[in-house]
This record gives sequence, structure tokens and C-alpha cells, in this order.
Amino acid sequence: MCAKPKKTPDQEQYDQLEKKYETKRPVLKNCLRAFWVGGLFCLVGQAISYFYIYFFHFTEQTASNPTVATMIFIAMLLTGFGVYDRLGQFAGAGSAVPVTGFGNAVISAAIEHRTEGFVLGVGSNMFKLAGSVLLFGVFSAFVVALIKTILIYMGVI
Repeated sequence: MCAKPKKTPDQEQYDQLEKKYETKRPVLKNCLRAFWVGGLFCLVGQAISYFYIYFFHFTEQTASNPTVATMIFIAMLLTGFGVYDRLGQFAGAGSAVPVTGFGNAVISAAIEHRTEGFVLGVGSNMFKLAGSVLLFGVFSAFVVALIKTILIYMGVI
């Protein structure tokens, strides 16, 4: 077990001064904002899903793909118009965690690097942040499919 090094009087004085001027974060308020905005995104997603089911006669399972694509498209539009950034400042993780956060991450990088050209700017930087999400999503799907295939081959499923 490592012992913490003893602080000098100047360091202790600095810590006290830092605590005095530190901004108090409204944690409960931030959590409620994230909860409500994330819930609102889910509500909109559910409404879009019902739209596809009612008007285009999708099933609940088949409506999920166009619903996700529509939510990502809406997030990209809102990011392009500058609305999503203000929403993200207000809601924090409530706007970053749903699939709309993925759309925001992709289009934000594309907008930021558009002056460098379409290939070297937009093309090479678009998936810097979202690339890891795609990589691990595809890899996880592969592992799950492999496990399922093995279990089916063994007769467990």
C-alpha cells in the first residue's frame, strides 16, 4: 500500500483556496436534464417507429432499422443547423448517449474539416470519433453471431 506524500503548507493553502473558488456543479439538475432530454429522444424515436409501422406496414422488428436511420438523419440536420450543440450543452449525456449522439459525432467532424476538402478533410476525419464505435459494434456483432452459430451447431439452441 502506497502512502500519500505529505503536502507542504503552501499546497494545503492552495487546496483550501481552490475549494473556496470551485464552482459547485448542480449534479441533480444535470441528471434530471439528461434524463428528460434522453427520454424525449426515445419518445420521438418511438413515434417514428409507430409511423413506419402504421403508414408503411412494417412489423416492430423491421421498423427498427429505418427508425434508427431517421433518428441519425434528424440529429445530423440539427447539428448542421447548430441546434444539437446547444441541446448538448443543456442536456449533457442525455444528448450524447442515444444513437443521435453518433450522428452528431459523425457530422460534427465532417463540418469541422470541410475546408480541407472532401477527401482529405471530410473523408479522412469524419469517422475519427465514431470509427471506434463502428469498429467495436461490428466486432461485437461478429462475436455474438459466432457464439450463436456454435451453439446452434452443438444443438443447444
